[in-house]
Amino acid sequence: MSEPASKRSRELGRADRVLPGLWRLRLPLPWPGVPHVNAFAIAAGSGVVLVDTGIHEPGSVAQLERALDQANLKLEHVRLLVCTHAHFDHYGMAATIVQETGCELWMHPNHAHVTEAAADPARQLERRIEVARQSGVPPSALESYRERNEGQPSLLSGVVLPDRELVPGVEVDSDLGRWQVHETPGHAPSHVVLHQPERKLLLSGDHLLGRISLYFDFGHTPDPAGEFLTSLDTVGALDIDLVLAGHGRPVRDAPGLIEGNRREVAGGLERITEALAGHALTPYEIVPKLLGVDELSPMQINWGLSITLSYLRHLELRGEVERYEDDGSERWSLAKS
Repeated sequence: MSEPASKRSRELGRADRVLPGLWRLRLPLPWPGVPHVNAFAIAAGSGVVLVDTGIHEPGSVAQLERALDQANLKLEHVRLLVCTHAHFDHYGMAATIVQETGCELWMHPNHAHVTEAAADPARQLERRIEVARQSGVPPSALESYRERNEGQPSLLSGVVLPDRELVPGVEVDSDLGRWQVHETPGHAPSHVVLHQPERKLLLSGDHLLGRISLYFDFGHTPDPAGEFLTSLDTVGALDIDLVLAGHGRPVRDAPGLIEGNRREVAGGLERITEALAGHALTPYEIVPKLLGVDELSPMQINWGLSITLSYLRHLELRGEVERYEDDGSERWSLAKS
């Protein structure tokens, strides 16, 4: 049995030089199985462009400053903040960084999935609980989820809106050249990647990770899984030698990562259709079959349910599954031919 996150020693912020003028800043996270997130500092004139921020929690600014110090940088050197997407671990300290440095924030305009939710966290919590209830999560698990999350401090230092929308056609200048913006929704509605074509570098955020691991932010767009597959096509058309991901180490094999993610999605869709063969199941009943586990941890329920609902929605749009109401819960079955 793994040691609880609260009892494990936390990582410390640190910097690794990827190449001259580009540093990976490893910033600690409190989540089991996800010990750190990568931000990146890119030399730009007398300062740096900072890509992503880490979460906001007690000591998070000190961890960022510790990592910057190892790259012989200070927070005041940040001239521009760019966020690949608006999730807490990539946007959480944006408000503090903008306030402390006076820099601009550039981010995709579809950030409401986090920025609007942050304005009313109690409503967001109730929305999550209602989706889980409709998905068949037992009342006891719902109550435990409420108790764990009600009144929890925000992982955002504040809501700060972008000074410039990070959309195709916008370029980010740096000493390493200009980085081109490509929209890659799926993991999150606000997700973009940054491509430096001359050096064949990709800042991939959470679209491509250092290892194959998927998450779709369900409930904000019609088909997150389908959008993710289309985004793989977008990235697959780019000339890439090195993937600089939001989690994990840099990876040289971009085509291998893209194909691995495609296989993972295909495998997930297949496991769901196999689970539904001859059965009508709630999304909650499907989660352990998708993940291949007998007992679900709270984190697996939260994460697995979002993926399961995204896959079901994708299969529904393809006409392969259908849903119906059963005593206040959704049940899904294979579509009748």
